[in-house]
Amino acid sequence: MFPFDQLDRLEELSVLDPLVKPLRSAVSATLRPQSLSDALHGTWLGHPLHAVLVQVPLGAFASASILDLMGGDDAEEGADLLALTGLVSAVPAVLAGANDWSSANPSEQRSGLVHALANTVGLGCWAASLLARRRGERGKGTLLGLAGMTAMAAGGTIGGHLSYRRALGADSNADIEDTGPADWTDAGPAEVAEGKPVLRQAGGTPVLLYRTGSQIRALVDRCSHQSGPLHEGEIADGCVTCPWHGSRFRLDDGAVVHGPSTHPQPTLDVRVSGERLQVKLRG
Repeated sequence: MFPFDQLDRLEELSVLDPLVKPLRSAVSATLRPQSLSDALHGTWLGHPLHAVLVQVPLGAFASASILDLMGGDDAEEGADLLALTGLVSAVPAVLAGANDWSSANPSEQRSGLVHALANTVGLGCWAASLLARRRGERGKGTLLGLAGMTAMAAGGTIGGHLSYRRALGADSNADIEDTGPADWTDAGPAEVAEGKPVLRQAGGTPVLLYRTGSQIRALVDRCSHQSGPLHEGEIADGCVTCPWHGSRFRLDDGAVVHGPSTHPQPTLDVRVSGERLQVKLRG
């Protein structure tokens, strides 16, 4: 069995924090304006863009290695072109990954930094491989490429751990459709303070309520990015901003206005029954 507990321990490497903090600040300062950051997160796509972009360089590098090992002399030009394609296409993938990493929780940023370092070693090996190929050193280029694939396999394992075990980039509210209030469910007294976020529970689901005049709008309180408490965030211009990583959602329909979240926030319909408030997930 693969030692997943070793991957978990990466999150405990506080020794990485002196690197994490300045790098996070540098990434956040560089990948601006907000529209660029949103584009790299994949807000427009509906899921993280990094997962899509990494397929191109990984596929190119793997194909180059296969041609190196099995293609013979006639495949040398194709292998070199694939190596170059991998390096060029890695640039947007790295930018998207760095953008996502800068908005992760601190423990995941530690793991993410190791993931990035492993992939950086891999890219360095492939850059050196391409130079060796251009000099006619085919054997050296092949070995450097294989070393790069090995480093990227390690980096990819950590990336998979972050995606599938730690759910970085996943929708934190994916279970709400099955576990949330599908029918009218009590959410406390009908009286809701105006102009301030209010947290209520509806059948075990945390709900953010916000009243403007006679209208009460409701969202699931758990941010779809990494479960931040939306009721602690700022509300302005009909939107709520998550206090943890800055994801912004429309109160009317839960649509993502700004990332890092790429998933809309579940919304609920609201009604008053006697002196009680009731909510249910909007169908």
